Amino acid sequence: MPACWIVIPAAGSGSRMGAEKPKQYLTIGDDTLLSLTLTRMASVPHVQGMMIALAAADDYWSAISKPTHSRIETTVGGHERCVSVYNAVRAVVALEPTAWVLVHDAARPCVRVSDIVNLREQVHAKKAVGGLLASPMSDTVKASDADGYSMGTTDRSHLWRALTPQYFPAKFLLDALTNAINAQRMPTDEAQAIEWQGSKPLLVAGAVDNIKVTHPQDRSLAAFILQQQVLSL
Repeated sequence: MPACWIVIPAAGSGSRMGAEKPKQYLTIGDDTLLSLTLTRMASVPHVQGMMIALAAADDYWSAISKPTHSRIETTVGGHERCVSVYNAVRAVVALEPTAWVLVHDAARPCVRVSDIVNLREQVHAKKAVGGLLASPMSDTVKASDADGYSMGTTDRSHLWRALTPQYFPAKFLLDALTNAINAQRMPTDEAQAIEWQGSKPLLVAGAVDNIKVTHPQDRSLAAFILQQQVLSL
């Protein structure tokens, strides 16, 4: 396996949570969401370190619990997620130009380490440009008009929900993000920036319990999933 760094963009405000602080610093049980994600990602084998993109005026980072056995570096994020990822990947390239990166949402504490290991193995076994965890669509998918009326049913047989982490060579991803940002195009995930370059990332099926905490009710669901994962060990 090539050298690998974990990149976590954690500069967002989490406005959809409607909370008094950024959502990554809200608690689930006794720990913050970001602490839980850091702890989970620290269990991924064969990783050189983690690069965390924080808001310029972050008043919470220094007080949260962090894994003590992992190398953790920080850099300043941006107002858009892709800018935070760009800054963090650029910092990784400066440290280790040939490294790969696993870019993971701060709000996904339930990702399974076994899925991440499988993602890396599948990407290298198939000699893909990179890849991402994803979940095949199981629900019926509707397309709507601007007023919210159904315009038809979309064939879901080749539709996937993109998850994280997403895994690419750091320099390759940095170039793709640079091109996107320079063209004033803001990709919603790393794979989209790679797709705009004409490349095809590998989709690797991951567990459906790798949820993203976005709305207030998601915190209790994440707490339940984490508890069930512990019980299943």
